[in-house]
Amino acid sequence: MTSAFRTLTVPLDAESFPGGLPSFLVRDDLLCWTRREAGLVGFGEIARFTATGPERFLEADIWWRHLVLEADIEDAVDCPGTGPVAFGSFAFSKVSPHGSRLIVPEIVVGLRDGRGWLTQLTFDDGELTEAGARAALQRWLDAPAAGDGAAAGADVVLPAVSAGNGATPDPVPALASAPAPRAATLSTGSLSEADWMAAVAAGVAEIRTGALEKLVLARDIVATVPDGVNAAEILRQLAVRYRECWTYGVDGLVGSTPEMLIQVEGRTAQARVLAGTLDRRDAEGMAGSPLEFAERVLAGSEKQRHEHDIAIQSLTTQLAPFSEAMNAHSEPFILELPNVWHLASDVKAELTEVEGHVPTCLALINALHPTAAVCGTPTTVAGALIRKLEHLDRGPYAGPVGWLDAAGNGEWGIALRGAVIESPQTVRLYAGCGIVEGSAPEAELAETWAKFRPMLESLGISS
Repeated sequence: MTSAFRTLTVPLDAESFPGGLPSFLVRDDLLCWTRREAGLVGFGEIARFTATGPERFLEADIWWRHLVLEADIEDAVDCPGTGPVAFGSFAFSKVSPHGSRLIVPEIVVGLRDGRGWLTQLTFDDGELTEAGARAALQRWLDAPAAGDGAAAGADVVLPAVSAGNGATPDPVPALASAPAPRAATLSTGSLSEADWMAAVAAGVAEIRTGALEKLVLARDIVATVPDGVNAAEILRQLAVRYRECWTYGVDGLVGSTPEMLIQVEGRTAQARVLAGTLDRRDAEGMAGSPLEFAERVLAGSEKQRHEHDIAIQSLTTQLAPFSEAMNAHSEPFILELPNVWHLASDVKAELTEVEGHVPTCLALINALHPTAAVCGTPTTVAGALIRKLEHLDRGPYAGPVGWLDAAGNGEWGIALRGAVIESPQTVRLYAGCGIVEGSAPEAELAETWAKFRPMLESLGISS
């Protein structure tokens, strides 16, 4: 007979680790969700759910709700992300053989609005104490994972936690410099550049027939790093360099996404929609300030505005049945990232009860995914065309990634600007572009290289 699921959450002094959560990114096998030094980092694994197919979100939702229903929860902090937490990553496609997953860690360190906490999760019968939770965290920080180059070889100071004396982690210095250039080779993935541009041209031709308005096509490249891939180093670099993005790490899926699919806190849901991209390098030598250039080229482009409007309409239409009130920016804003600018809009909704209860974040994801921002519109037509033209199983790329807690709160981004670590020496990187009637294959190819840049830089590969 399985013991009851139990959790203990205790406060941590957030001021004692001023580097924020990147201080804890010291193992290749950790779970990570962080933005602006806040978020969650998980260590270990006590339970896992996997599924494939069109019902993967709802099956995961049922599993999680059953798990936490009878949980014994002791929570001295009581804010989103405390108590029982699972990290998740879901396949983009309902026909993908890639396993979507929820993972329940043994230890979670959290930071939010200046408040820090430590959660221990277990199925064991032993007593949960603050001293025991601190000791468990220290064990994870001290012990390198099997085949792990992070804790054993990274130039970081491991946070020190003393059991039972109220001590909290010493800060790990934030990384300010790029990783040293590394010997690496890049190879094409499923399609060569020429074949991918031909796929873009075929997509534009389909759009011009009126079969669909927008199509999102992705491509992959493989980086081979002979001296080893260091997941913890990748995550630290991304977390520091892309503070306005959500840096994620789940089971070898790593990246830093600028796009929030759905964030749920109580009855409030929020999303950040992106569509329309401009490489920052394109501003070099142009008149006016770089931001003025971005506003002129992005906000002033009928093609970019059309692509953005499609993405907003897709999200708000799918979210409306779950909402009693909703608002979105009347005009998109320019989101400035180190590698690109985006046209962005934030959407906020107050959730309504559906069949007697407020919908969970996984139920919302089931309704929202895939959005026009990562698939196209109409979704069914675009999805079929993606399978025909990409010659690629996206796996978790462009699928939902994030976390949820027992209270129904959660944050789920779209797994963009990311990669899958496939072996100790190889990483498969993904990037995609929104294709509309005015798209040019050469320009779309250049855009994918701009979107590859965050991962290439974090690997120490010049781009």
